[in-house]
Amino acid sequence: MSFVNYHTKEINCKIVYYGPGLGGKTTNIQFVYQKTNPDNKGRMVTLNTENERTLFFDFLPLDLGEIRGFKTRFHLYTVPGQVFYEASRKLILRGVDGIVFVVDSQVERMESNMESLEGLKANLIEQGYDFDKIPIVIQYNKRDLPNVVPVSELKKKINKNNFPEFESVASNGEGVFETLKMISKLVLLNIKGGLQ
Repeated sequence: MSFVNYHTKEINCKIVYYGPGLGGKTTNIQFVYQKTNPDNKGRMVTLNTENERTLFFDFLPLDLGEIRGFKTRFHLYTVPGQVFYEASRKLILRGVDGIVFVVDSQVERMESNMESLEGLKANLIEQGYDFDKIPIVIQYNKRDLPNVVPVSELKKKINKNNFPEFESVASNGEGVFETLKMISKLVLLNIKGGLQ
């Protein structure tokens, strides 16, 4: 649920990077942060608890235009990947406008990917979201490694809803901005549809 700030004439949108632990969520956000113009971004905030870390920052992309005279500001969040941080994941999903589901493409991580996807669906439903209607982009990360599942198989198991999907190597930025641009576009289209 985007937040409209009439004072600053901004629409604030929340995008959450979700997926299994060590799949590349934090790497995505760090790459975007490093490559975003300092004048158009807030500072990166890291929330550390005993065993988990959540990152977030906001930025104002100048190339996405305005909606009815309002600028759009995106707030990017990661969730802790480990299953035992379910409460934190639920909290971070509150008010979400769009989700990037980061898949760890390694063969040995398939079960973790599936478990994380089921957790995402359950958490969204619990908070009143329709998994089939919320903007979601799938990112198949770590495509540079030798032991990866073919994209065709990942698509069958993880992307049954036919969400937009991208291959990536977040560690070098490959596919990172393509994924972000697509989820941003879907979020804005969703907001514009709600304004009519």
